[in-house]
Amino acid sequence: MMKQKIVLATGNQGKVKEMSDVLAQFGFEVVAQSEFGIESPEETGLTFVENAILKARHAAKISGLPAIADDSGLSVTALGGAPGLYSARYAGEEGNDAKNRVKLLQQMENQYDRSAKFVSVIVLLQHENDPTPIIAEGECHGEILSEERGSNGFGYDSLFFYPPKQASFAELQQNEKKKVSHRAHALQQLQLKLVN
Repeated sequence: MMKQKIVLATGNQGKVKEMSDVLAQFGFEVVAQSEFGIESPEETGLTFVENAILKARHAAKISGLPAIADDSGLSVTALGGAPGLYSARYAGEEGNDAKNRVKLLQQMENQYDRSAKFVSVIVLLQHENDPTPIIAEGECHGEILSEERGSNGFGYDSLFFYPPKQASFAELQQNEKKKVSHRAHALQQLQLKLVN
């Protein structure tokens, strides 16, 4: 069976690895947008869905291939849903994962409610002007730790405690996290939509 090439609209290598493993099962050969020299567009959407569509449309337009994009973030109850859409640049435009975690810990210092959730929205477009994008969403609920734990993962994984496993996302092995994460739930939903 010929694999269909699909461009993954992200520059995040963690996402590329996580998603290409799953999408390979659907007969897709995932190519990162960086292989086409595609830069990510400015994320001007007001929701995860809008941003994911924006990124997928941009990648499909430039590559001429079907495109898939994920927009995801961390939503912390005590912070009114922040960092939310701004999870990747929470500590400023030149922010990085480490700076973002430091800021989150500072914001959470005197918070009693530690509940939080990771949200992932995945959008698949067959072409740039696809009027019916496939949209799949997933969530994973947990709590914000008061200090980092574990060295696997990326982003906020070392601060996100997942009660069913009694571990932070960064303490889980990659194959364990792949089964329970917000992106895993969104990918499972995507799989169901692709089958139907």
